[in-house]
Amino acid sequence: MALVVICGQPCSGKSTAAFFLAEALKESESNSTIRIIDEASFHLDRNQSYANMTAEKNLRGALRSEVDRSVSKDNIIIVDSLNSIKGYRYELWCLARSAGIRYSVLFCDVEETQCKKWNEQRMDKCEATYDDTIFEDLARRFERPDRRNRWDSPLFELSPYKDGIQKSSAAIVDAVSYLTKKVDSKTRDVKILHPTIATQSTRFSEANSLYELDRATQEVTNVIVEAQSQSIGGPLNGISLGQGLPTLNMSRSVGLPELRRLRRTFIKLTGQTSLSGPPPPSDAESAKRMFVDYLNRELGTT
Repeated sequence: MALVVICGQPCSGKSTAAFFLAEALKESESNSTIRIIDEASFHLDRNQSYANMTAEKNLRGALRSEVDRSVSKDNIIIVDSLNSIKGYRYELWCLARSAGIRYSVLFCDVEETQCKKWNEQRMDKCEATYDDTIFEDLARRFERPDRRNRWDSPLFELSPYKDGIQKSSAAIVDAVSYLTKKVDSKTRDVKILHPTIATQSTRFSEANSLYELDRATQEVTNVIVEAQSQSIGGPLNGISLGQGLPTLNMSRSVGLPELRRLRRTFIKLTGQTSLSGPPPPSDAESAKRMFVDYLNRELGTT
């Protein structure tokens, strides 16, 4: 249903924000399963995880893989980590888009000096803290989210130092409303990400993908050419390609050269995401469905 990325400087209140957001979501009318994915889930020491670039890269990879396995249209996943690099937030956004779910960022906006004080206070309480050198390095490399970026939008901002963090915090209330609001054809303030051809999960085995794609797209092309020859150049509406397949509506005549170009482009785009593994039972039907959807979008007939 949704992916929420918690973002902020080290020791800025991210885990507290994730906890209260999860609690507020559980008390809402949403029937979705709420889950927090954080570094503690992997029993990792924060200083070891950020000791060097290799360790940090491994941590981000582990978090990303767990998110990839967990996102679905039936749950809300909260990623509680620094998420300080905009390129990494983009990768998480892509996972949400591939799953066809909502996405948002909850930002804990606290000045570095205050975060450093909180880190020192935790040290005095023998709680988990960052070593000074690691803290300074992470704070220096932090890339603040910008709501103008699609991977940082919508952006809900908390001010933990000024206002504290509660379930009733305005940013959490707004985030819960966005994440749980029912969507219909008239909804404009909630964005459901939609997979593109490059992120759709239809899988073809390496040995059969090119053959299946070539055969399926050629069959669709043949049907279009035959239908156009019978219509004597007039518009075609509702070309049926078989049971369970979307209808192709042609508002104009499309020449064979253009059809061939569109077919080549589709095969190239789809081939970029081919993954090895056993193909689904209806590879050809899946390819036809994707190709017709692609034609409807490219030809502007949807």
